[in-house]
Amino acid sequence: MQNKARTLFIGALIGAIIGMIASVLLNRRASKTEGGTAITAGDGLKLGVLVFGLLRAIASLGDDEKK
Repeated sequence: MQNKARTLFIGALIGAIIGMIASVLLNRRASKTEGGTAITAGDGLKLGVLVFGLLRAIASLGDDEKK
């Protein structure tokens, strides 16, 4: 049980760090644009599809060994 808790904690910490870096980059991009928006709806949709693809790839990491 301790190993699962450690894995969850490390995953949450990595996710928080990546989220903070992403927000800094979006803020930097927003300050460079005239309208003040960092991301369009189309860009958000593309990013969402990429994130779901990444999560799907992470979920299927151990599937190759079971075959």
